[in-house]
Amino acid sequence: MDLKFFKKSKRTFIFLILFSVIGLPVFYHLVKVDPKLKVYNPADINPKLVDESVRYKTKNHRVADFELRNQNGERITQEDYKDKIYVADFFFTSCQTICIIMASNMTVLQDHYKDDDEVMFLSHSVTPTMDSIPVLKAYAARKGVIDGKWNVTTGDKKHIYNLARKSYFAVLDEGTGDENDFIHTENFVLIDKERRIRGIYDGTKVENMQKIIDDISLLKEEYKK
Repeated sequence: MDLKFFKKSKRTFIFLILFSVIGLPVFYHLVKVDPKLKVYNPADINPKLVDESVRYKTKNHRVADFELRNQNGERITQEDYKDKIYVADFFFTSCQTICIIMASNMTVLQDHYKDDDEVMFLSHSVTPTMDSIPVLKAYAARKGVIDGKWNVTTGDKKHIYNLARKSYFAVLDEGTGDENDFIHTENFVLIDKERRIRGIYDGTKVENMQKIIDDISLLKEEYKK
């Protein structure tokens, strides 16, 4: 074997080893894309769930300011959720179908985060005239709602309708918020600390609760950077 060829091959071999040990990890670090949750805007959502006034908005969507009353009659606004990650949904206390499963699954999430001050929950009644504060209080007791962690709320129906159609996109467009035209979905909506939508999940599927937990972990990592 030619000595020059042998020396050249040896140098090449050493280079490949060094590249594998040093170069590949550096290259991987440079090209690696950290997983990050999507930021949802109205244009990304099923248009049936979005008010026509914001339907084509493609950026900078935020949940609007709100004022509601919780199961204890306390005033609840966006300030109670400042610097919080939270999961929101829409329901009514007399619902005998998907709401039962949704409440059970929300309880799973609440229990997982019961000692985590960074995560909260917010439920909106779509029949606020029927879901008075005493009714919500009894409902919260049955569902194991933890005060200060999960607010089960009522309020002005037009206000809740606007939140549903213009902020959270969790109610079908069946009218203008009259008593019989307010049809909510099974959606759980994940909101970040900037009041942006970062995830939408079927709240009737228990397997999605782990997906929400995983996504909240991603959000937390995002805020550490």
